[in-house]
Amino acid sequence: MTVIKMKKSLPLFLFLFFPFWLFSQSFTLEQVGKFSFPSELTSSPSGEKIAWAMNEQGKRNVYFAEGPDFTPVKVTQFNEDDGQEISSLRFTSDGNWLVFVRGGDHGGGNASSTVNAQNLPTLPKVEIWKINLADKKTEAVVEGDDFTLGPQNQLLYLKGGQVWKADLLGNEKPTQLFQIKGNVNSLEFSPDGKKLAFTVNRGGHQLLGIYENPETPIHWIAPSFHRYSQPKWSPDGRKLAFIKTKGGNGTAFPLLEPRHIPWEIWIADVNSGAGKMLWKAPETLRGSYRYGFFAFPNENELVFESYHEGWQHLFALDIASKKLTSLTPGEYMVEQINFSPNRNQVVFSANTGAEKEDLDRRHIGKIDLRTKDLIWETSGSGIEAYPVVMGTGNKIVYFSATPKRSHLVAIKEGNQSRLLQESLIPSDFPVNKLVTPKQVSFKAPDGTTVYGQLFEKEGGPAQKPGVVFVHGGPQRQMLLGWSYMDYYSNTYAYNQYLAELGFVVLSVNYRLGIGYGYEFHRPAYGYYQGAVEYQDIKAGGEFLASLPQVNGDKIGIYGGSYGGYLTALALARDSDLFKVGVDIHGVHDLDSRYELPDGYEVAPDYEKAKEIAWKSSPIADLDTWKSPVLFIHSDDDRNVNVSQTTDLIRRFEEKGMPYEAVLIPGDTHHWMLWRNMVRVGNLTAEFLKKHLMD
Repeated sequence: MTVIKMKKSLPLFLFLFFPFWLFSQSFTLEQVGKFSFPSELTSSPSGEKIAWAMNEQGKRNVYFAEGPDFTPVKVTQFNEDDGQEISSLRFTSDGNWLVFVRGGDHGGGNASSTVNAQNLPTLPKVEIWKINLADKKTEAVVEGDDFTLGPQNQLLYLKGGQVWKADLLGNEKPTQLFQIKGNVNSLEFSPDGKKLAFTVNRGGHQLLGIYENPETPIHWIAPSFHRYSQPKWSPDGRKLAFIKTKGGNGTAFPLLEPRHIPWEIWIADVNSGAGKMLWKAPETLRGSYRYGFFAFPNENELVFESYHEGWQHLFALDIASKKLTSLTPGEYMVEQINFSPNRNQVVFSANTGAEKEDLDRRHIGKIDLRTKDLIWETSGSGIEAYPVVMGTGNKIVYFSATPKRSHLVAIKEGNQSRLLQESLIPSDFPVNKLVTPKQVSFKAPDGTTVYGQLFEKEGGPAQKPGVVFVHGGPQRQMLLGWSYMDYYSNTYAYNQYLAELGFVVLSVNYRLGIGYGYEFHRPAYGYYQGAVEYQDIKAGGEFLASLPQVNGDKIGIYGGSYGGYLTALALARDSDLFKVGVDIHGVHDLDSRYELPDGYEVAPDYEKAKEIAWKSSPIADLDTWKSPVLFIHSDDDRNVNVSQTTDLIRRFEEKGMPYEAVLIPGDTHHWMLWRNMVRVGNLTAEFLKKHLMD
């Protein structure tokens, strides 16, 4: 493994020949990396109480505020950049306690496994914590994760696929609630708290059951050889709605042939266990793709999210008539959906508005379920996300950002809104020195319109070097402002810093990403079935190189995760265009996608599919990879195994190809340590500068 070398000091006379703009940066990555990042916004079931987590340079804490003044109070004291995230923050039913999970990495696989980014001799724990809002006392309840809160402050959590209960007051030791074959994977209390609906995976099928007490046998709801998920109680507790999908492994259909994946909405009588289908998704490719939101807001209807009309939208399903009503018609997507405490209103964020740029923003919408009226609560050039409703529904709380100011909590009542915690913005955070990215679009070779954001600082020479940024996911959308996701707030800061250094940066929203409809999101021949989305990246590089203010001979590229995969593909296939790249925890070998467990039937096009997957991999084109590359990967990555980079580096070494690399022990895919996030950004910038500016 090679390491990055620091550049030697230059003789003073050489500075006379360097353009002044290279040395006129007005802020550092450490300064722009001090952005505020709130998460886990939640409101109490009654009254006007809100809480959220805030990440301040790696110090993650819970804040609480209560009406009418909503003065934020910091109720935890985790004052170290220690890599321990806060997740699943929520109020108990009486609003007197806050419960959350501390530890783990809930943005990746094996989420409940401990994170030891500090490389301590003793592993940190993943624990469920409680906060007594009367005295603000904070303490751990039990080692665990995946908890559910019920009436009377009941606390259940999953451990080893079984259901356990804990006592918030600390009077009883944690005990297993009941024993059952298989792995329990969802829990839902009845409205009165006396029954517990759960789903349990039994291999090829998944059952829906109801637990009442230690003496009563488990009551199975409409048992079948299928998979049931997302059980939701009716408000009166007499019915359960759920999603039904196929069980078993199925016939070995051709792997390269897109086909419909059926799913249905069912409802069952709790007492008898008898169920019936209410709605079946259209037998189309669009109808195959469903999202997680599914709710039973009142006795008369179900509300759910579906893609069957070509965009991610909310629908109301009348239980009696089975009539389906679109609640959010139009060419935009909805996400981050929440009900008001009284279940009469639903709020969400969406990428729509009066301006064409709103396609790459987020604004808040609200629907009155009684009238089905839709009101847009926010508009303009900002990014608003993760809304919740307080109390009777006259106040909405959400995260608010602009192109220059990172996210803070905002409260809106009527036409008035205000920000909380502006005082948390550090004095040296360069809010007035950041650029406002511009929306651009260009055509891929097959005619697809691709959108992106262009970051450029005013001034400088007539031509500047360019950098293409490739996001991960790939089901993501980069925005015209600070992202509502922590990983992409990091990269937004990186892009701002690169623009400050004098690069023109193009962030590409390539196919497989969200925000532009089903066909863009789910194209044929994507990823390991042909990498059709790569042509969007190449087109982005060519678009950037064609700009009059960009030196077309100095185009670099960087990206992480799926963006690392496309970065590696760009360097391997088109070194003449992409002169240098930084591949951050990328995927490099795709034919392993078709490794099958014993007993699975081999599809008729299995060998062809494996060949296409190989040809879609960066390692298939190493002979044409000429551009310098820096690899960065952490070795506790739960999203992309570090072996993806380890194996590629071995191939480089065996072929005698030059590279530079940095391994970060202990951290995960998401740079749980703030100082590691800053380090990765600085490494990226320095490598691009070395090859494009020196």
